[in-house]
Amino acid sequence: MKKYIVYSLFAFITSLSYSQEAKEDTLKFDKKKFLKELSENACQCIDSISTYNKKKDSITSEIHRCIDQQVGAYQLGIKFSNIEKLKEAAETVDGNKQVNISLSLDPNSKEYKGYYFEIEEFLMGNCSSIKKKMAENEIIGEKSYSNNEEAMRYYQLGLDETKKEDFAKAIENYKKALVLDPNFAFAYDNIGICYRRLNEFDKAIDAYEKSLKIDPNGTMPLMNIAVAYLYNKEYKKAVKSYEKLAKLDPTNPEVFYGIGNIYAQYLFDYEKALDNLCQAYNIYVRTKSPYRTDAETLIRIVYGELKKQGKESLFDEILKKHNISSK
Repeated sequence: MKKYIVYSLFAFITSLSYSQEAKEDTLKFDKKKFLKELSENACQCIDSISTYNKKKDSITSEIHRCIDQQVGAYQLGIKFSNIEKLKEAAETVDGNKQVNISLSLDPNSKEYKGYYFEIEEFLMGNCSSIKKKMAENEIIGEKSYSNNEEAMRYYQLGLDETKKEDFAKAIENYKKALVLDPNFAFAYDNIGICYRRLNEFDKAIDAYEKSLKIDPNGTMPLMNIAVAYLYNKEYKKAVKSYEKLAKLDPTNPEVFYGIGNIYAQYLFDYEKALDNLCQAYNIYVRTKSPYRTDAETLIRIVYGELKKQGKESLFDEILKKHNISSK
């Protein structure tokens, strides 16, 4: 059952007085500006989320709450902007004009989702924190950090230089940490990230491989080595790395999105692309992940390519297989 909260605005028609300027202000309601203001509130909330030793679904849940907090205000603002139309349709009770504004607070309702997705879509295009937080989940393993205090000091210096985007200096510090503790997995992971940012993909891959020798089940290097292979145009190796990660973490939507993206944009196998993208989309929706919008965009691109090939029925067939409506 839909839940509604009703805001009743009572006003005596005889006492209502609107200046021309006030009427113009009402007509000048700027939806884009209002959406931007509320989205900035959500972005600040997302920026404050701690990602330390948290799984992706936990981070996603906190991001969802940040967006959720703005939905009611966004609904009310949009509906109140149409107050003149609402007044025209309002009922008169005991000589008073009664205007009711109903808000849907059921997260599963189509109306609620519509407002939620508008805020989410704006954030994905304008809030850098949202993707940063989604990428920062580092689950700590036995050898993720070092027990050597001096190694940890160099590691922290490396993090500081990474934040400054001085990747060469960051790498120097991470390597000093590894001299003191050769089994310091996160040091190798961050060396890989720095080499990626420097477009030295072979060196990035080498760093991730060394991390995986220390911890073969490290999800961070497995994910990042796939991305490095992608940037290095080694597409089939990237797919294999994602598939290995899928065996360890079959509920991770990034795995299926990554495979779908490679098949769609580089290997041009649109059937495999769509099958993986649908799996990613369903997990994104189930976990309320904002990356749902990225999957939707790529699915539309795949549809366009299949349509060119006269395979629209195949598109519908694959979506049906994953219980996704094409309308």
